[in-house]
Amino acid sequence: MTYQEKKSIVSLISAILIFGTYCLYMFPQRPEGGLESLETFRYWGSFVLILTLFSIIAHILISIFFNIIFRMTTGEKEPTFADELDKLIELKANRISFFVFIIGFLLAMGSLVIYQPSQVMFIILIFSGFISDVTGSITKLYHYRKGV
Repeated sequence: MTYQEKKSIVSLISAILIFGTYCLYMFPQRPEGGLESLETFRYWGSFVLILTLFSIIAHILISIFFNIIFRMTTGEKEPTFADELDKLIELKANRISFFVFIIGFLLAMGSLVIYQPSQVMFIILIFSGFISDVTGSITKLYHYRKGV
């Protein structure tokens, strides 16, 4: 298995664990008030902002630990350059990931059009971000294994 395949697997597992852990932490803190109260909007706003920061920091730390463990176990260094295949796979994964997120964004806005509570919009946005992250990692893994 190549470095890129291992990195894609670690990225996939870490995205699932980060999102799952954060949701388990934040779910009990959900306000019980009315669906459209200021406290509800404050909760969902902080949920998204803190999830973003938590996810970025966790991905950076996991990437550092992955590179350290990879070097210790294999004796190889992380590749310092990306060839055309790596760039093409990255572009394809980003395109599919962005497409998934845009579909989720449109569904979230559509939920407001059909008079769903604003919580539904936030939930759809959060899950579309998670699904787009997972889809990007799976796409990279697929293309590194099967080719472009």
